[in-house]
Amino acid sequence: MYASRTTQFIVGIFAILGIIALAILSLSLGKVAILPSPGYTLYALFDNISGLKTSDQVQLAGVQIGKVVDIGLQKERAKIAMRINEGVQIDADSIAAIKTSGIIGDKYVSIQLGPSDQILKDGDTIRQTQSAFVLEDAIGQLINSSGSGSSSGNGESPKSTAPDKDAKPAIPAPKK
Repeated sequence: MYASRTTQFIVGIFAILGIIALAILSLSLGKVAILPSPGYTLYALFDNISGLKTSDQVQLAGVQIGKVVDIGLQKERAKIAMRINEGVQIDADSIAAIKTSGIIGDKYVSIQLGPSDQILKDGDTIRQTQSAFVLEDAIGQLINSSGSGSSSGNGESPKSTAPDKDAKPAIPAPKK
């Protein structure tokens, strides 16, 4: 009627192994790292990072070289921290730009190397940045600019310059 101690022990071992397997699976699917990957951290300041989030990719020449590990504010600008893989060298004249995969895809940080021989170290900041292109802002500017192409700018329709046949001639003002 009752299971023997050996059977209970074996079932307990399988239950513990199952829980460990689920934990490993959930951490890997959630892209959560228990230990930080070997490498170093670089920072960059942007005016607009629209849609960028932690764990997004950092790419160099289309190859993933790291990921975004932290996002915050510093003096009204967005400050991001990037964990760069060990062995990848970024020079001091590099440009960090926020790009989009496809038209409305995920955001990522693209790094273009510069001509400098000075290599950035752990904790350094990339000085040259290009903020994200915001599609909504571009569409808003397009709509606003297309509405003002033929109007006078004050919301009224343009006035005709042709003389009105029923209009009385203008009386000149008296001279002083």
